[in-house]
Formats: sequence, C-alpha cells, structure tokens
Amino acid sequence: MTVKIVHWQEGKWWFGYLQDYPDYQTQGKSLKELRENLKDLYRDIRSGEIPGIRKVDDLLVS
Repeated sequence: MTVKIVHWQEGKWWFGYLQDYPDYQTQGKSLKELRENLKDLYRDIRSGEIPGIRKVDDLLVS
C-alpha cells in the first residue's frame, strides 16, 4: 500500500504529514525517522486511536 506524504526540512529537522490528513503533522531528525513517524501516525489514524479525524476527500460535482 502507498500513502502520499508531504515533507520538508527546516534546519536540522524534517516535518511532514499524510496528504489526506494535513491537520496531523509529525517530525523527525532525519527523513528516514520522519517516514517511520508518518507510518506510525497512519496506523494510529486507521486504528481509531485519534478521535475526531478530519480528512481531505474529493467531491464529484456535476
């Protein structure tokens, strides 16, 4: 499974979020650590451990 992420570096830290869940950011000391933190965040979101999740979605308008 592939999940799209957005990430950037500020100084020595890496920051990022899951593209479908931009309200939930995490960080890491390296890009590798950030990616692991994003995987953990994804698992927490999917398991229901975080209440009131807001998700970006598509709406088909005709």
